[in-house]
Amino acid sequence: MNIVFVDADTIGSDIDLSGFSELGDVTVYGNTAESEMPERVREADVIIVNKTEVNARTVGVAPRLKLVCVSATGTNNLDMEFLERRGIAWRNVAGYSTENVAQHTFTLMFALLEKLSYYDDYVKSGKYTAGGSFTHFSNVFHELQNLTWGIIGLGNIGRRVADIAGAFGCRVIYYSTSGSPRQDGYEQVDLDTLLKTSDIVSVHAPLNENTLDLMNAEAFRKMKKTAIFINVGRGPIVVEEDLADALEQGEIAAAGLDVLRTEPMTKDNPLCRIQDSTKLLITPHIAWASVEARRRLVDILLEQVRGFFA
Repeated sequence: MNIVFVDADTIGSDIDLSGFSELGDVTVYGNTAESEMPERVREADVIIVNKTEVNARTVGVAPRLKLVCVSATGTNNLDMEFLERRGIAWRNVAGYSTENVAQHTFTLMFALLEKLSYYDDYVKSGKYTAGGSFTHFSNVFHELQNLTWGIIGLGNIGRRVADIAGAFGCRVIYYSTSGSPRQDGYEQVDLDTLLKTSDIVSVHAPLNENTLDLMNAEAFRKMKKTAIFINVGRGPIVVEEDLADALEQGEIAAAGLDVLRTEPMTKDNPLCRIQDSTKLLITPHIAWASVEARRRLVDILLEQVRGFFA
């Protein structure tokens, strides 16, 4: 069996891939351009990809290809019609990063809620040593307890965030982007109610026709001026120009993002205008990427390949 990792850099060089050698010959490429795909997968029985496009153009020349494994949950990069037509199976990985994404949601939220960048700058700039007081709290912040946390998308990650927020004493409400029936134990509301009443809004939804551009100028205008917005779902759920405007005009207080419409971020992204970290925090799509989560990811991939050929 020939197993080809197409873009292994997205998993990380610190993660052990040696288990795949027990199943066959393994070739590992850190990254692969679309033009390089046909030659690199020509003799593959299995390819493991993350964001690389899989379609007739990139893998059509691979007559032995039997299985495509995506080292992620999203499968937007797979041409499903092509795979079905060729009889090529596919697998994705779900649930491996739930704890990490929930953790990162709260990391962004607490940094913004308690204005940590402001207070860190206050100390490191020398103002604290010259201040004459043991404390300084001019940039006011609030307790999380008794705030309303609105969740957009109540899947595994959304439920985990809801449970943790509830443990902190929040009132938790959610909006189902798919229109699913109410989930027991959670308070479902319509989107307008969620936006108008929430102190914190976090997005944990997939990208689809129901969520594309969901968070636009109209949505941000409905939110509280004191609200914090968090997106750890998918970048195109947010209209970034509208978010930048909302932050600059004070329509919402702050935003924390781990995903963007184009990744890596482009220099002309409107969010680049906002350099104040008390208003905007952006991390480079790392909410899923703890060492533990990446190890779980590879373990699941290994079992998927082993199970398929067993």
